[in-house]
Order: sequence, then structure tokens, then C-alpha cells
Amino acid sequence: MPPTRRLIALALSLAAIFSVASSAQAEPAIWVIKGPHATVYLFGTVHALAKDDPWRSSLKVDAAIKQSQTLWLEIPNVDDAASMQPLVMQLGMDPAHPLSAKLTPDQLAKLTKDAAGSGIPGGEAVFESMKPWLAALMLSLTPLMQAGYDPNSGVELELKPEFVKANKPVKGFETAEEQMHFLADMPDKQQVDFLVSELNDYDSAVDKFKQMLAAWSAGDVDALDKLNNAEFRDKYPDLFQTLVVKRNENFTKQIQDLLKGDGVSFVAVGAGHLVGKEGVPAMLEKQGYKVTRE
Repeated sequence: MPPTRRLIALALSLAAIFSVASSAQAEPAIWVIKGPHATVYLFGTVHALAKDDPWRSSLKVDAAIKQSQTLWLEIPNVDDAASMQPLVMQLGMDPAHPLSAKLTPDQLAKLTKDAAGSGIPGGEAVFESMKPWLAALMLSLTPLMQAGYDPNSGVELELKPEFVKANKPVKGFETAEEQMHFLADMPDKQQVDFLVSELNDYDSAVDKFKQMLAAWSAGDVDALDKLNNAEFRDKYPDLFQTLVVKRNENFTKQIQDLLKGDGVSFVAVGAGHLVGKEGVPAMLEKQGYKVTRE
């Protein structure tokens, strides 16, 4: 798939990208919450996997999927990256204001170095017309793709066809347009902070990725929060509020509505949204719900 389409696939998921460890006994975390007549399962997804990586070895996860009547994802059309291209062009491109003019000389030098190492045709010049948020997403994806991870092989892209085949509805907490606006509407400083954070992490991205995948696969939510959220929370608090906390609050509100209804729902959102004191399970507990780890 051309780089632009791969970029769009990543833009559909703003949570951190993880991959499943190559283990036949993966046990990622899953929670259950019960309302008067409704049950909601919470499962943290990974948005990119290496080909043929297993993640369905957990009997608890498999049972929850089979019991569920509705699938809830961050966005419902996660498998329709091509239709997002006009939106990416509209919200992510700014040829009148070159990206290099928004960076310090040191930041620009690092971008040039990383772009050259990424193998992207055109190198740094490809980024010149991009807004900082779009350049950040592209940089977050390229080292992982080089290491063999593919956003077209994520958990959501396996779950959705299964529910569709069973004639079970697939719904979303957000739209792709809303997700992109979370980034595109950020002040320039926050967008540049996002890009700088990716530049700082570029050289160690794959190593950090492997640490996070091990924590995800083992269901170690404390380690996952530390690896995925702690530095982000401390170094870029405003960005963390925009991309994580506010969205978690939105997810939590809609899950509360599900719990007031009936039926069984399987909620699958990025794993980073379900861990830590700002995670959805913690927010639901603060609202008085009993959240049980399966």
C-alpha cells in the first residue's frame, strides 16, 4: 500500500501503537462491568500487529467476544482508510506554512535524519507541506513498519469482520473526522510538541515497542501505563489531556449509557485508554461502577 494510505490507516487510531508478543499464551487484560440489564466487556486493542501474531489465545477474551451482541470501536469504519484521504488532505496539509519554519535548527536536523533513515521517497521534503500533527503520525509509524508491524493487521481489523459476518452491529464512540480534529485543532505549540516527542522517541521506538508489547500480552496494566502513559503525561501534560484524558471521558460517558440499557457489548479501544488513573476502568469506578478484571 502506498505510504499515504498507510498514514491514513494510522490516523484512524490515535492511541499508542502496540504489537502482540509472539506467544501462544497471550493473556491481555479484559474487564467486565454490569448494569441492571446490561453487560459491557472492556478490551484494550493493539492497532498494528506483525503478520500472524497471535492474540486470541485467551479463553476469557474469546468467550466475551462470542457472548457479545454488539462491537464498539473507537471508530466504526476502521477498515475504510481510503475514504479518509480527502479529510487528511484537508486537515493535515498546509503548503503555505512549511514545516521547517516551525522547527528549531536542531529539530529540523533530527527530522531530516529520521526522514532519510525511514526510507520514505523524498525524505524530509515530503514533510514540508504537512502540519506538525500529521508529520508526527507519519514518524510514529515508519520505524515500526520497517520492523515488520502493519496497521492493516490490527485487532480491530480482525474483530470487525467477525461481528459483521455474524450480523452483529459494529458501532463507534467517535468518527474518523472527530479523531483527526482532536489533532488538527490543537494549537501550533501542542502540534509541535507532538512532533518533537516523536522525534525524541524515533531512535528507540522499536525497543520501546517491544517492551510495551510484552506488557500488553502479559496483561500487566501497571507496566503498560508506565511504558505508554507516564512520560507522555509528565512531559506533555496538555497534549496528554487532549489525546487521552478527554477522549477517555467521552468513552466513559457513552459506556455509562450502554450500562443503562440492555444486552452485551464488547468495547475494544486502544490499550492505552484502559490503564492508569485516567483510564476508562478507573473513571467508571469513580462513577460508582464495579469494574472486575476477568
